[in-house]
Amino acid sequence: MAHYAFLDENNTVTDIIVGIDEDQIIDGIDPETWYSNFRNQPCKRTSYNAAINGFRKNYAVIGGKYLPEFDAFVSSQPYPSWQINYINFQWEPPLPIPQIDGSQIASWSEENQEWIVSSRQ
Repeated sequence: MAHYAFLDENNTVTDIIVGIDEDQIIDGIDPETWYSNFRNQPCKRTSYNAAINGFRKNYAVIGGKYLPEFDAFVSSQPYPSWQINYINFQWEPPLPIPQIDGSQIASWSEENQEWIVSSRQ
């Protein structure tokens, strides 16, 4: 079994299905093309093992994006100030997260553009 992500006109992931293995053929065509034709919507295979095998960088998530220029999936942008790291295809804050111990949590404040460190409750 393989997983397939369907995309809208902005390359946003709208649905993910379990389908046939990527090396199988349906009606003489590859599964991505077949599923795209069947739903009249672009379709790209995604993999839970993306972090291990590098296939399309990340597993697709609904609301995330497909970046065709990189053949990569990314999650949705958590905050407007965060930028995508085009090496690991993860979102990064403008400031690195502070070092904290197990009794603390750090939360990003978009309004103040800073990390807020507080005690766990």
